[in-house]
Order: sequence, then structure tokens, then C-alpha cells
Amino acid sequence: MSTLDYTYLDVAKMIDHSLLNPTLTAADLDEGIALALRYDVASVCILPYALKRCAEALRGSDVRASTTIGFPHGGHTTAIKLAETKQALADGGEELDMVVNISRVLSGEWDAVREDIRAVVETTHEAGQKVKVIFENCYLTDEQKIRLCEICSELNADWVKTSTGYGTGGATDADLALMRKHAAPHIRVKAAGGVRDLDALLRVRALGVTRCGATRTASMLDEARRRLGLDPIAGVAPASAPAGY
Repeated sequence: MSTLDYTYLDVAKMIDHSLLNPTLTAADLDEGIALALRYDVASVCILPYALKRCAEALRGSDVRASTTIGFPHGGHTTAIKLAETKQALADGGEELDMVVNISRVLSGEWDAVREDIRAVVETTHEAGQKVKVIFENCYLTDEQKIRLCEICSELNADWVKTSTGYGTGGATDADLALMRKHAAPHIRVKAAGGVRDLDALLRVRALGVTRCGATRTASMLDEARRRLGLDPIAGVAPASAPAGY
């Protein structure tokens, strides 16, 4: 019996399997969904156009269907983000990862930033689903990150998230600790970008992270099973994703 302080599901249910690279083909997306089901991860975060087929493929499982809003730059108008949100919900989206308006954060336009987040969070919550708010920390000061944590706490977002995985940097331990400290206790923290092996996943878990965007899902969870003395999961190879996360 393993003496490790986690179970397989403890780590598998941290992972949002990312299928967001724009070069992924329809076959790659289908393979990625199948992989997520085999490894029983938390969710599949897929290109928006493929969300409906993803939700249908995941129906009846414990893996949630998710997609992005205002991705990856966050500069969409609130009206467009709302339209994306409504479409995603109609297509079966259960968790939506929205990017804040980075330009307005950098400009100090906090009322507009708050309204942008509020619109997506309220619409999603009215449908009984959940929202992760992406900061893109590589462009922000600590003061800006803290203010975003405060706004997300006031609006009852479900997660605060470090990054898209497509900026100039991803999740850092310092940012994760800062977000966990300044987000309200009921707000969860998601890491994205740079968590590429099991040891990194366990490290961010110790910092209070409950979700992690990942493309290297199979290798991380194969290693978890090996350490836990569990049989390997045979089957689908992960889709290639040379950029992001």
C-alpha cells in the first residue's frame, strides 16, 4: 500500500486537459477527449467550435466539458464575451475559462474590468455552471493581481487562474502563493503554463492549487500510477501540442 499523501483521483481531478492549440485537427481533438476519459481527469478545455461534440462525448462521465471566453488576449468587448458565454452554455459547457480585459487592467479601468467579469460570471452561474477567471500574470504587477483577486472574490468567481498558457510566461510559485493569499477562501486557484510533470503538479498542489491546465496529462498521470503501484492505463496517445500550457 502506498505511503504517498495522495490518491490517483486526487491528482487526476486536478487536471483540465487542454485542447486549445489552434493547429489541432478534428482527429487530434477526438483523441484528446478519449484520453481525458481514459485518465478520468477533471475536465477537457477545448477549442470553442468543438465544445458541443466534446460535451456529447463526455456525457455520462465524471469529466466536465469546458472552453474559453475572450481567449487568449481578453480584448473582446463584454457583449462579445457574453455572446461566447451563451453559446458555450448552449453547447454544453460546464466550466468556462474567461480572460480578463488585460488592456483595461493595465490602464487601471477597474469598473470596466469588474463589469466584464461580472457579466460572464453571473450569466454562467444563472445556468448552474462555473467560471475560471484568467489574469495573464506575466503582464501584471502584484498590485494588479491582488486587485483582480479581490474583484473575483466579490463576484464569487469559481477559480482565479494564472495564465492562458500563450503569454510570455505561465504559472509561478510566487504568483500561486499570492493568489491563494489574496483570493477569498471559497475561491479556488488554477495554474496554467509550465506545469509539465508530476512533481510540478504536486508542488502546486501543496501551494493550494486545485486545478491545472495541462497537455502532458498522460505522462503525468502515468507517473502517478507508477508511484502509487497501480496498473498503467493503456490506449490513446496524447495529441501533439507544441505551444501553450
